[in-house]
Amino acid sequence: MTSKFNSFRVLLLLLLAGCTLAPTQPALPMQTVTLPLPAETPSAMPTASPEPPPTQTRTPPALPAPYQSSFLYAGDSAHTYVSETCQYLKDRWSTGNASPGTVVMVIMFHAIGGETSGDRIAEADFRLLMQALQDQGFEAITTAQLADFMEHNAFIPPRSVVLLVDDRKTGLYYETFFREYQQAWGWPVVNAWISLDDSIGRAALPDNVVLENEGWVDHQAHGVVHNITMGPEASEAYITSELQGSIDALQAKFNKTPQMIIWPGGNFSLRAVQIARELGYRLGFTVNPRGPLMYNWVPLADSLDPQRPTWWAEGGMGDPLLVLPRYWAPDARRHIGNVIEAGSQAAAYAQASRSLELDYYDIVCAAQYGALP
Repeated sequence: MTSKFNSFRVLLLLLLAGCTLAPTQPALPMQTVTLPLPAETPSAMPTASPEPPPTQTRTPPALPAPYQSSFLYAGDSAHTYVSETCQYLKDRWSTGNASPGTVVMVIMFHAIGGETSGDRIAEADFRLLMQALQDQGFEAITTAQLADFMEHNAFIPPRSVVLLVDDRKTGLYYETFFREYQQAWGWPVVNAWISLDDSIGRAALPDNVVLENEGWVDHQAHGVVHNITMGPEASEAYITSELQGSIDALQAKFNKTPQMIIWPGGNFSLRAVQIARELGYRLGFTVNPRGPLMYNWVPLADSLDPQRPTWWAEGGMGDPLLVLPRYWAPDARRHIGNVIEAGSQAAAYAQASRSLELDYYDIVCAAQYGALP
């Protein structure tokens, strides 16, 4: 048993000695892996505002010439008088003011009754004239309304008429010819009052004070002496006495300051116009029937027309508002259609140029004058 065990041991040792053990492999070196660092968050930098585009300069458009009516006499032309273009455009296009093409027909009544001739209109023709005006949509306005319209384009009816009676009249005159139109249509009348303190004036004054206080007969200046005009031959002292004397008389007799001078005989001069403006008169009227009135638009002549030698040229006076035209009553009815057409033409002309005028106002005027109401 023992010998077998020993033999087995010897054999086992021999077997172990013959085995070749594989050499131990050296450990692999550790590889260092470099991981990318997280990207840095950049510091918050102020964001630069984008540069505004360069301001573009807007060029104002050229404004159109004033409307010229085809119904004016040869040699007559429309004169403007508002010197500030921006103020004119603001008045012209402001909501609430008179619309372009608003027209005024001023009619002079010197005598009513008898046969129509010269400066006299027969009563039947007078009533036809009044009815024609009303049928065509005209409405009578006061002196103050006319002055505000001519100066600032204040609203008045689109077709307006001023009924201007020359010289002193009795209360019966107004009751006979004008009262019914005042009662039916609310039409006022303007009277050119001669301020001379004579028997005629003293007799007519009480009734006229009553009519003035009723508010529908509007008395305005027509000189004091009246029959001696304020033409080029008149002295400065006489002109002043006529104009200031009318102011003093109307203040004393009617408790009002006149706003207009109706030139006696229709005669005027450069110095008379200047003195009237200095004394505060807002409007003045000749006897020249050149056409209707519109805002910043007065038909005048710059030189004497040999075919109408009694129509003194007004253009050189430099103040259109103080040399306004009037239609004569005997001839007025036949001009109504032309007055209406002139207003329609002026309205269409204004609408055609409206966008140009509004662009001009926006570019040139709005910063100083404000946006159009």
